[in-house]
Amino acid sequence: MSLTKQTRKILIAHILGLITFSIMIIFFTLQQSLMVAVIVFMVTLWTNEGLPLAVVSLLPIILFPAFGILSTKETAVNYANPIIFLFLGGFLIAIAVEKTNLHKIIASKMLRLFPSSARGVIFALIITSGLLSSVLSNTTTTLLLLPIALFLTEDTKLKMRLALGIAYGASIGGILTPIGTPPNLILMGIMEKMGMEAIPFVQWIYMVAPLVFFMFILVGFIMGIGLKDVYLEANLVTEPLNKKQKKVLYVIAVLIFILLINAPLKPYYDGLGLSEPGILLTAGLLLFSPPFSILNWTQDNGNIPYQIMFLFGAGFAIAAAFTQTGMASEIASYLVAFTHMPIILFLLLIAAIVTFTTEITSNTALISIMLPILFKVAEQSSIDATLIMMIATICASYAFMLPIATPPNAIAMSSGVVSIKTMATYGMVLNILGIILIVTIANIFWIHIL
Repeated sequence: MSLTKQTRKILIAHILGLITFSIMIIFFTLQQSLMVAVIVFMVTLWTNEGLPLAVVSLLPIILFPAFGILSTKETAVNYANPIIFLFLGGFLIAIAVEKTNLHKIIASKMLRLFPSSARGVIFALIITSGLLSSVLSNTTTTLLLLPIALFLTEDTKLKMRLALGIAYGASIGGILTPIGTPPNLILMGIMEKMGMEAIPFVQWIYMVAPLVFFMFILVGFIMGIGLKDVYLEANLVTEPLNKKQKKVLYVIAVLIFILLINAPLKPYYDGLGLSEPGILLTAGLLLFSPPFSILNWTQDNGNIPYQIMFLFGAGFAIAAAFTQTGMASEIASYLVAFTHMPIILFLLLIAAIVTFTTEITSNTALISIMLPILFKVAEQSSIDATLIMMIATICASYAFMLPIATPPNAIAMSSGVVSIKTMATYGMVLNILGIILIVTIANIFWIHIL
């Protein structure tokens, strides 16, 4: 009897898990080997979609206790991490933005700031995609902007550049805020778990804004090569803001103001001391109540990405397992040997490992594994933990070569105007430039702030 496609995918995950266990048991303890095998099993299912994302993300609650890796309580508590509620609040705001079509107004305003040349439109789409992705999910942003871009021209080669510009812009801009992309939230959650001082919302933006700015310019320049005399017309939204759109803007404006005055500015100002997850969740929940009444639980409940919330929980559970089984310390001891090289070379090594590994695996799973390891590396050396963990987190979002690397890449590929060869060619250049730029800014700028 022939196996179904789904059964084959699940079987492949089991086989890879068993092979991994057979290799790991030679070098590590039984508990550590079982943990790595379970993670490989899950990452395979995440990658080949043998089971739904949410189903795979809930497996640690069953498998970790079953194999003696973590208890049920130790595993399940990760699914209620405060950072998950930070994300929930942010996504409720994103749903309201989409529901009122405010994103189309924002996109049109951005496009008007640039000339109608192909280069100008590419820059406009990259920056619009990036800024929207700082508050919306990069998947949502790419899905919203891609259809608009594909109707701007009949030129297939130009469509390809517009599609890649949107996808790359979404990945670049996603790192601008702590809620912009899953790895950022994973970092915040793990820092809290490790007892580290959290990076305030506004400080995060201050730190990464120069990186985002330079990456926007680099991607826009590269995607615009050879388009000097090409022009096109964009179909823009010209209607004024309606009442519902204004209400959402008011909520966002007040939210930004509260986040600004809540952020400490040491040594001059200690901030309000309010919980950022609480602030964002409050803003999101206000949209259900008068005088706003933008969201309706019955209508909008299905748009809340519970599967992503479960994915965060799985990521935090994986990070906890790496720490509590001692696996993070084991791997860290190998990496510590490299910390004797000049700091900038070590940071380049870590950035390259994370960036290129992310091309072939889930960035959420990868960063959940890497951050506890890097925390241990920092403990065993003189490297600042926040600095090295921040670099790894940003690199996890800056993978531009393959469709499976990030959701925006996959969406651009699904448009039919982008080939894998083209994406890999542009992506390789941007990966290398991204690594160099991230480490340079970290070494010159972040190191004096953290």
